[in-house]
Amino acid sequence: MNTQVIFSLILAFLVSGAHLATVEIKNNCPYTIWPGTLTGDAKPQLSSTGFELRSGATNTLNLPSPWSGRIWARTQCSSDSGKFTCATADCGSGQLSCNGNGAAPPASLAEFTIAANNGQDFFDLSLVDGFNLPLSVAPRGGSGSNCTPTTCKANVNSVCPSELAVKGSDGSVIACKSACAALNQPQYCCTGAFGTAETCPPTKYSMIFKNQCPEAYSYAYDDPTSTFSCTGGANYVVTFCP
Repeated sequence: MNTQVIFSLILAFLVSGAHLATVEIKNNCPYTIWPGTLTGDAKPQLSSTGFELRSGATNTLNLPSPWSGRIWARTQCSSDSGKFTCATADCGSGQLSCNGNGAAPPASLAEFTIAANNGQDFFDLSLVDGFNLPLSVAPRGGSGSNCTPTTCKANVNSVCPSELAVKGSDGSVIACKSACAALNQPQYCCTGAFGTAETCPPTKYSMIFKNQCPEAYSYAYDDPTSTFSCTGGANYVVTFCP
């Protein structure tokens, strides 16, 4: 390939505004976790969609621009007869990699929309699908009044009502379902007559999540206090058990 062709390709790349953001995934939990990733909008999945992360370890992934998707962590995973399964947030692939499958609720989620051209990224923590682990997202670089870390440090499992609780083999609560998933009623799912922000206010169940983690989404219309954004090409750190 001659110099002129190389220069033209580089110029096209720069003009397009394409760049890579990075997300560093850290495990501060006192045990191994198995993070998973899911790319949205029917776009190609990341180079890694699932991996093991021991206590104290980190792993960095490149995010294309634009990109939207979510990151979560599975717990209590094992391989039985060659099939990989997890007690919480399993993606159902039967493998270490999730391969385009999302997390089975309940799962604590870090959600991202990475903009092209160093534009405005959006990120949030979501407990709409329930809770399995504390987590946080912190931007590195970027700018804007809402370009700040967001965290859910509390262990919601410790206050999970029995009707929402998921218990492990030892009887301890290892995850907390959303009221929608557990009770399947429209007032908890914001469906039917409850399908708008005006008709679907917080419930006693969503407030349990909100009181523990005020900066995280607790139900479908929990926007004002739960969405964060950065401009200028930020990178991000997702920490489990911050």
